[in-house]
Amino acid sequence: MTIGDLIRLLSDGEFHSGEQLGERLGVSRAAVWKQLRKLEALGIPMEAVKGQGYRLAEPLELLDGGVIVAGLSRGVRQHVTRLFVEETLPSSNQFLRERFAQGAGHGEVCLVEQQSAGKGRRGRTWVTPWGRTLMLSVGWRFESGVAALEGLSLAVGVALARVLEAHGVRPRLKWPNDVLLEAEAGHLGKLAGILVEMSGDAAGPCEVVVGMGINVDLPAAFRETIEQPVGAVHDQAPGLSRNRLAVELLDELMPLMATFEQQGFAAWQEEWNRRHAFAGREVDVIRGERREPAIAESVDASGNLWVRRAEGRERLAGGEISVRGHG
Repeated sequence: MTIGDLIRLLSDGEFHSGEQLGERLGVSRAAVWKQLRKLEALGIPMEAVKGQGYRLAEPLELLDGGVIVAGLSRGVRQHVTRLFVEETLPSSNQFLRERFAQGAGHGEVCLVEQQSAGKGRRGRTWVTPWGRTLMLSVGWRFESGVAALEGLSLAVGVALARVLEAHGVRPRLKWPNDVLLEAEAGHLGKLAGILVEMSGDAAGPCEVVVGMGINVDLPAAFRETIEQPVGAVHDQAPGLSRNRLAVELLDELMPLMATFEQQGFAAWQEEWNRRHAFAGREVDVIRGERREPAIAESVDASGNLWVRRAEGRERLAGGEISVRGHG
């Protein structure tokens, strides 16, 4: 019995006694009790009524691999070799890197309900509440080297923005790989992070894992534990299902992966700049411990960000620096 099995039973809105749950899941009441305690620890609100049993205080939509694959357009389905839906993993990117190590990985998609060791940029841990985000990684083998893939994480941001805009969400893109949403009082809160990991030759074939963590529905109590402003898809599109979002995202992402080598970032540049969160605004350019103020300009066809400083214009490449906007 897994947490997902228990949630599936409890999310029908009906009350279930510990005995019923044990029977349905083929385990003892004590085992059910242990898993119920685990749900509480994961911040999944439960209702318990004496004599009636337990149910989820609010419905929780679980990811469903069958539904996602069936929803993909036919052309996109040809690009998907395998789709994995896991309940918990240290990290979906790591899962696909291991698949590559086993000789698989290309065209594979991994979705996970909760990551225990997901990484943001610069090694920060990316913590998520169970079943309320969309954690998705895609593996792809490119024939050309790493240099041909400049700007890939920016193009992925555009793909996500396109999907969300179709549902009335108005995301902004932060260079090089965050997607933001206007939060309270005009502040921009982080909606999603993108992490592209590459291994292989600078000149020859390379294996790429594109990972995304998207906040779909963040409870107020969870937001209070986060030190920076955050946004969630349901802030602006409350009815959008996670499975639907996964389908539409893959419908954009898989063709992007299949054509990026030929087209490069130039095909996405104008769309990225249109959604640029800090165009013409003051930003801090952060290099290690140093922080330098600058005015952000646009990104070029290689995905580099141009900024203006007192001593002139400068081109920033994604590897070594971070840009933080003001306000």
